[in-house]
Amino acid sequence: MRVGFDFGTTNSSIALAAENGEVRMAQFSLASGAATESWRSLLYLLKITERGRSTIRSWSGPLGIERYLGGEDEKGRLVQSLKSFLSSHGLRSTEVFGRQIALEDLVARIIRDIRTSAEEQFGIPIRAAVVGRPVRFVGAKSEADDEFAAGRLRVALQHAGFEDVAFEYEPVAAAWFYQSKLERDELILIGDFGGGTSDFSLIRVGPSYRRSEAAEQVLGNQGLGLAGDAFDAKIVRHLVSPALGANTELRSGDKLLPVPGWVYRKLERWHHLSLLRSQETLNLLRSVERQALQPDKIAHLLYLIQHDRGYVLHQAVQRVKVELSRSTSARFCFSDGDVELTADVSRAEFEEWIADELKMIERSVSELLAKTGTEEGAVDRVFLTGGSSFVPAVRRIFERRFGAERIRTGDEFTSVARGLALKSSE
Repeated sequence: MRVGFDFGTTNSSIALAAENGEVRMAQFSLASGAATESWRSLLYLLKITERGRSTIRSWSGPLGIERYLGGEDEKGRLVQSLKSFLSSHGLRSTEVFGRQIALEDLVARIIRDIRTSAEEQFGIPIRAAVVGRPVRFVGAKSEADDEFAAGRLRVALQHAGFEDVAFEYEPVAAAWFYQSKLERDELILIGDFGGGTSDFSLIRVGPSYRRSEAAEQVLGNQGLGLAGDAFDAKIVRHLVSPALGANTELRSGDKLLPVPGWVYRKLERWHHLSLLRSQETLNLLRSVERQALQPDKIAHLLYLIQHDRGYVLHQAVQRVKVELSRSTSARFCFSDGDVELTADVSRAEFEEWIADELKMIERSVSELLAKTGTEEGAVDRVFLTGGSSFVPAVRRIFERRFGAERIRTGDEFTSVARGLALKSSE
């Protein structure tokens, strides 16, 4: 029996469709005792010595977060957003506690944990899945890059115990979920906003198309390698990095030089943040701290990197982004160790920071309409899903072009997995 599996940049989910069309989502327990349908796509690694032999243990999802936040393991390593590396030809492996581990093997550890947890809940062996993939992977500059990324994801799935894998575009999967309750045919535009990618599809859905071949339904697809993480990066750039020494100076002899900017560019990307925790980078920053005109700020940056506080910082950034989706202003607060960061920000400021990304999203929608020869008025509904679909400025793009009355949302974090499960049950 096949499941629907959505392996996301930030969160993942897995679902099983029954013969009657009902979809059952796997539920994962949190440390608080609550349950969630989303498995955090992160990996916590720890070097353990047993009987004189060292091995690298890993935990993902809720257990990974619990282990990381427990504070018992000073030398553990947290890795986030691994999906964002899949299109990188240059990153084949990374060093973990002196060992080179292939990217596919790191991804496989997360996927295996999700699969085995779902097996326990569903009470069946899980070896086959319809798996979501973005139209355009993060960092992909060509179709060849996308196929390279998809190939690596397939290898990771196989290493994690999946023997039969079929891929489906994530926005197409969201359309399968959307049409499951339709009583009439529609031409819909799907906007699927993940952590790393924004994908769009124009699809004919409804009773007449439920048993049709995909080629007859899908008019076209378009994708961008940016989404929620890119919005987070702008919050880091404007609210966090300045407090950690970005754009400050250091004294070298009788010269004033800028503090290295590449460190802060890495800080903006969650999947690059853990790579800063190398001895070479830490030594460089210690040297910068000694020469810096504002050494306290560099000391705070060193603390965050040295103690691997990327996840905690990420949570603070996420909170302010969510609050700005609800209110016209918010207060950014981050407190960890000696690091105390606070700043007020308005929604208008945030929207100015992400203006370029918003233009790219709108341009991608325009390109999809143009290449399919579709007029805006011909689109019956627009279905928006994924976390960044809550951002008011993103929603306004579609309301302005198609009218608020045509916008639909729902199950923003699980619609892709639900759609994949329905597709798998055909």
